[in-house]
Amino acid sequence: MTPRSPSSAPERTRATATAPTAPPKVPPVLSVRDVRVGDRAGHREVVHGVSFELTPGKAVGVVGESGSGKTLTCRAVLGILPRHFEITGGSVEIAGTDTATLTPSRWTELRGATISAVFQDPASYLNPSVRVGAQVAEVLRVKTGLKRRQARHRAVELLRAVRLRDPALVYGQYPHELSGGMLQRVLIATAVAAGPRVLIADEATTALDVTVQAEILDLLDELREESGLALVVVSHDLAVVAQVCDEVLVMRQGEVVEQGPVHQVLHHPRHPYTRLLVAEHEQYGLDRFLDPTEASS
Repeated sequence: MTPRSPSSAPERTRATATAPTAPPKVPPVLSVRDVRVGDRAGHREVVHGVSFELTPGKAVGVVGESGSGKTLTCRAVLGILPRHFEITGGSVEIAGTDTATLTPSRWTELRGATISAVFQDPASYLNPSVRVGAQVAEVLRVKTGLKRRQARHRAVELLRAVRLRDPALVYGQYPHELSGGMLQRVLIATAVAAGPRVLIADEATTALDVTVQAEILDLLDELREESGLALVVVSHDLAVVAQVCDEVLVMRQGEVVEQGPVHQVLHHPRHPYTRLLVAEHEQYGLDRFLDPTEASS
């Protein structure tokens, strides 16, 4: 019988103890797999197989011209497709739940509490006859069960969190008394009131001037970093996506023509349409996000 080396067992123990372990995989909060959207009235498919995943704290951008299928894809994710449109293939999972299994009442519970959205024209989503603070407070009461006084206090906190000056004053104002940028901040406060895990920003900064747009994007980025909020940023503007996103999908005529990490797609675009978008947007501010060193590598 061959004697065992006295040092072999400790060596194995040390090797095991120092072996690197892979970090646990974080499950996605939103998983979109080969989603297709059809128009029943026109008997045609208008979105042709969109796929992406979002984990907490990450941001995915969806860019493309008007009519490319960006908004229809987002509405499919939210379960609010316009009449005559329907998901004809693929699947959407929100926090592990297949949305195809959701009843209307379960969808109502999910929206706002787990997934929420901010759209382009905030005035269209706020009641002009109700003070803006009361609208934020109402979401808190319905979605989180807070009492009236608690909801008011929390609503003021949320208005402060979205960087509105004098939030107590803003609480008592009507939508027509606020600027476009202020209204968008109110809408963001409303969208995140119930602590959703995913926020879809669909052209949320399009109607704003450049300075206010940058402030809103900084705000979304701050919310992402502080709370682990996952973002879907929909825009026709590559500079917007470059500022806040980790991954980008380029859509054209309902199809994803290019997809990948933002720095890779912006610096080394492969599809002619992506190259055209980059060339067009460089003169409008995209050059600020393009590292010349990386671009030439």
